[in-house]
Amino acid sequence: MEEMPKTYDTAAVEQRMLDKWLEGDYYRRSAGVGDCTVTIPPPNVTGKLHMGHAMDDTIQDTFVRFNRMRGRSTRWILGTDHAGIATQTKVDKKLAAEGISRREIGRDKFIDACWDWTNEYGGFIVEQVKRMGCSVDFSDPHFTMDEDYAKGVRKVFCDWYHDDLIYRGKRIVNWCPHCTTAIADDEAEYKEEDGHLWHLRYPLVEPIDGQDYIVVATTRPETMLGDTGVAVSPKDHDKDKFVGAKVMLPIMDREIPIFSDFYVDAGFGSGFVKVTPAHDPNDFAMGERHGLEKINIFDETAHVVEGYGQFTGMSREECREAVVAWFEEHGLLDHVEDHHHSVMHCYRCDSALEPWLSEQWFVAVDKLKGPATEAVTSGNIKFHPERWTQSYLTWMENLKDWCISRQLWWGHRIPVFYCEDCGWEDALMEDTDVCPKCGGHHVRQDEDVLDTWFSSQLWTFATQGWPDNIELLKGHHPTAALFTARDIIALWVARMIMASTYFLDEIPFHDVVIYATILAKDGTRMSKSKGNGVNPMDLIEKYGADAMRFNLLTLVTNNQDVRFDANIDKKTRELIDSPRTEQARSFVTKIWNASRFVLGNLEGFTPGEPVARTQADAWIFSRLARLSKVVTEGISAYQFGEVARELHNFFWNEFCDWYIEFSKASLRAEGEERLQTQRNLVFVLDNALRLLHPAMPFVTEAIWEHLPKAEGEKPALMVAAWPEPETLASWIDPEAERAVGMLCGVVGAVRSTRARYGISPKQELAVVVNAQPENVTVLEELSSQISVMARVSEFAVAAGAPKPAESAAVVVEGAEVYSVLTGMVDFDAERTRLAKEQKKLAGDAAKFSKKLSNPGFLAKAAPEIVEKDRAKLAEIEDQLARVEAQLAELG
Repeated sequence: MEEMPKTYDTAAVEQRMLDKWLEGDYYRRSAGVGDCTVTIPPPNVTGKLHMGHAMDDTIQDTFVRFNRMRGRSTRWILGTDHAGIATQTKVDKKLAAEGISRREIGRDKFIDACWDWTNEYGGFIVEQVKRMGCSVDFSDPHFTMDEDYAKGVRKVFCDWYHDDLIYRGKRIVNWCPHCTTAIADDEAEYKEEDGHLWHLRYPLVEPIDGQDYIVVATTRPETMLGDTGVAVSPKDHDKDKFVGAKVMLPIMDREIPIFSDFYVDAGFGSGFVKVTPAHDPNDFAMGERHGLEKINIFDETAHVVEGYGQFTGMSREECREAVVAWFEEHGLLDHVEDHHHSVMHCYRCDSALEPWLSEQWFVAVDKLKGPATEAVTSGNIKFHPERWTQSYLTWMENLKDWCISRQLWWGHRIPVFYCEDCGWEDALMEDTDVCPKCGGHHVRQDEDVLDTWFSSQLWTFATQGWPDNIELLKGHHPTAALFTARDIIALWVARMIMASTYFLDEIPFHDVVIYATILAKDGTRMSKSKGNGVNPMDLIEKYGADAMRFNLLTLVTNNQDVRFDANIDKKTRELIDSPRTEQARSFVTKIWNASRFVLGNLEGFTPGEPVARTQADAWIFSRLARLSKVVTEGISAYQFGEVARELHNFFWNEFCDWYIEFSKASLRAEGEERLQTQRNLVFVLDNALRLLHPAMPFVTEAIWEHLPKAEGEKPALMVAAWPEPETLASWIDPEAERAVGMLCGVVGAVRSTRARYGISPKQELAVVVNAQPENVTVLEELSSQISVMARVSEFAVAAGAPKPAESAAVVVEGAEVYSVLTGMVDFDAERTRLAKEQKKLAGDAAKFSKKLSNPGFLAKAAPEIVEKDRAKLAEIEDQLARVEAQLAELG
C-alpha cells in the first residue's frame, strides 16, 4: 500500500482530484433511483466568482454530491447568463478605449463585438467554479443566447403576446440615463441620501381671500418645468377653497389646475403637491385620474429637451440649480429645509434613476399571479428558511405589470415586426422582411431587447430540451431545489414559477433554499469600490478549496446576513488572512494526519467485518451511526451549518481525540486484538470520509484512494455508497455512549484543570467525583482507564461526594469532577495574581464600555473601528468572567 505523504499539498492534490473526476466522467447524469436535478443560478457570462457565488456553489455541490452518493439520478446543470446591461457596458467601454462607439459601427458589428467579448471572457467564471470542486456537468454547458435557448425565449414571448399577456404601452418606468435603458422596479436599489425640500411659490391666477400664491414643497424642483397640476388632500379642509382654482406655473407661464386626490398626504410639506405626470409614477396615476397632460422634459440621458429656453440642454443637476436660482431671483423661493430621503439607483452603474414616461413592452401579470401563488400556498414549493414564504407571497400580492423591454442591442431582440405600409404588427417565431398582410417590403423589427430576467425565467426547462425535445424533461422536471440569494426572490424565483406553471403546468422546483448574504468583516456589503470584497480564488490559493468550502458551510444558519472573517489590505486590496478559514484548514490537516496514523498502522491488515470488541468500539460505532442520521437528515433539510458542526465534532473530538487514543494500546498488541482494532479503525475512517466528502471533496477523495477497499468497490469516493442511517442503525448503543461519554468527560475535566493551572501532564493528581447515583457504578468500572488516561494517583467516586479543600471543580454531564491541587499550586500567589488581573480587566472593560456608549464616538468613528472596539470589549469580558470563576474556585 502506497504511503500517504506527510504533508497535505492542497494545490497538487486538488488538481489531481479534479483531473480524476473529469476523466472518470463522474459529473454527468447517471442512472439511479429517484431524481436530483439542480440548475446552477446562471452567473454573468463575463463575471468573476465572488463570495456569494462561492457560498451558493458550495451549498449546491454539497447537496448534489450527497444525492449522487445516495444513488440518485443526479445532474447539476451548468450555464451562464448573457447579462444584457453588464456585457453591453463592458463592450461600450472597450470600444471607447479604441476611440469608437457602437453608434458608429452599427448594431450588427456591435453584437459581433459582444460575442467576441463573451468568447474571450465567458469561460472565466466556469473555470473558477471548476476549481472549487463543484461537480457540475461541464460537458453540457448552456448560455441564454444559445440558438436552442433563444428559440425557447422567443416562444414564450410569442405565446404570451398572442394570449394577450404581453402588450406595449406608454408608462412611467425607472430609467437609467447612464445605461440609457429601462430598469425593472425590482432592480432599483434604494439609497438613503441627505437632500433638501424646496418650498416654491406658485402664483394664483386669481387671488383667493387676499392670498396671491400657494407654496408647493418638492425634492426635485427641476421637474416643475413639466408640472400640469397641483394636488391637495380631500382631508385637508383648510384647502377646500383652492380646489378648482388655477395657478400660473412660474417660468413656463402655464395655467395648471388645483385639484384634490386621496394620494396626497396633508402632513407633507405645505400640503400642496406639484404634479408632474411624466416624471413620477404616483403623479402619473393622478394625471390619469384627473385628465392631466403628460409632459416629458428630459431626453434619454436626463438632459432637458428643446423648448425650455435657458434650461434646454442642461443635465438634471444643472437644471435643478438653475431653477432654484430663478425662483430665488424672482422672489418665489419661500424657504429650503434639509430632507433625508430614499433615492433609486441603477443596480448596474449606480446612477440615480429617472422616473420617465416612455413606450415599453409589459407582461400583464394578473393571469400569472394566481397559479404562482397557489404553488407556494399549497406547499408544493417550500422556502427554506420558511420565513421567506411570506416575503414571496407579499411581493406576489402587490405585483404590477412587468416592464420587459430594454433599450439595448445585446440580448434577445423583441420578435415583433411592423409593416410601415399597412400598419400590420405581429410577434413571429421566424424573422420576416415581407408583410403577410399587404406583401410590402417595408417591414422592420422592434429595436428593443428583452429584460435579462425574461430569458432566465425559463432556466429549469429550457436547459433540458424545451420546447423542441420535451421528452428530455421527463423524470427530471420539476428540479429538486433552487439555491439562491434573497435579492432575487422577486426578480427571478417568482418569474420562474410563473413561466413554469404557465408553459408546463407544473412547478419548476420543489424547494427554494435562500442562503445568508455574506457581508464584510465590519458588517457592510462587500463591494469593489470599498475594497472590502474577498476573492474566493485568493482563499483557495492560501488555504485550499476544502477549507474555504467548510468555513462557508459553518456560516449557513437561519440568519439573514453573516460576516465573513477576513482581513483585507486597504491599499493593495489583497487578502491578509481569514482566521476562520485558517481554522478550517487546521481541520483539513487534522483529517489528513489522523488518516495517516490509521493507514500507517495497518501492517498485517486483512479485510474483515467491524466488531465491537471493547466498550470504546461500541461507543464510536454508535456515535458514527448517529452522525450518519444527523448528516443525512441535515443535508436533506438544508441545515448545512449544523451538519458542518456535527462533522467537525465527530472527527476531531470523538474520533481523533478519543477513539484513536483508545485504540493505541490495542494497535501495540498482537494477533486478533490488533487485527480487529485495525478493521474497526478502517471501518470508522471509511464511513467518516464518506460523510465528510460532500463538504470537503478533495482531501477525502485523496485519502480514500489509500484505504483498503472491499472487492467491487467504486473507483472513486464521489460515486461510492453513502452510509445510510438504516444500515448503521443496529450499531446504536445508548449504554456504551453513556459510559464512554462519562469517561471522556472526567478525563477531559482533569486535563483542562492541568492546563488552567499549568500543571505538568506527568504530575499525578488525586481526583474525587461527585456523581449522580445512576453514574456511580459506571465510573467505578471505568476507574482504571480514567486513572491511566488522566494520570490520577487516587480516584474516588460517590453520590454526594463533598468538594475537597484546595481543589478545582469542573462540571461534566452527570457529575462534578474535583481535582485536588494541594502542593501543586501556590494558592496565595495565585489569588494575588488573579486579583491583579481581574482589576486590570475590569478597568479595560469599563474604558471600552464608556467609549462605546458615547454617541459622539459612534457618530464620528469609522464602522470598522467601532466593530473592532466591540470585539475587543467582548474578548475582555470573556477573559474577566474566566478570571472571576477561577477566583471563586480558589475561595
